[in-house]
Amino acid sequence: MGKILLEGMEFHAYHGVYSEEAIHGNRFTLDLAMELDLQEAMVSDRLDATVDYAQVYELIKSRMAIRVKLLEHLGYVIIEDIRNAFPQIKALTLTLKKHHPAIGGKVQYSSVLLSYPEDFSK
Repeated sequence: MGKILLEGMEFHAYHGVYSEEAIHGNRFTLDLAMELDLQEAMVSDRLDATVDYAQVYELIKSRMAIRVKLLEHLGYVIIEDIRNAFPQIKALTLTLKKHHPAIGGKVQYSSVLLSYPEDFSK
């Protein structure tokens, strides 16, 4: 097993509960850790033996363009998109930060930390 990390992905998007957030948008930062068997990729040096980072990024970018209200929901659908596209991923952890959230005070960011499978078991 091993981990692939994509850290500090930045997006300007329009997620949030308040109407101003739909107009002005905000900056979001996303960190992702994916756990999977990397043995074949380590030995073979073949892209098809691992997860294509560019494809993962494009999935996230596409999902960031679809406005939702809650970070919790956004994190969930991003994880589901990745899981569906890359079933070889055994576990993942996502941290999603919204910079300067509209909560009536000075806050650098609000964030959610979600993990599959832990946060997805019922």
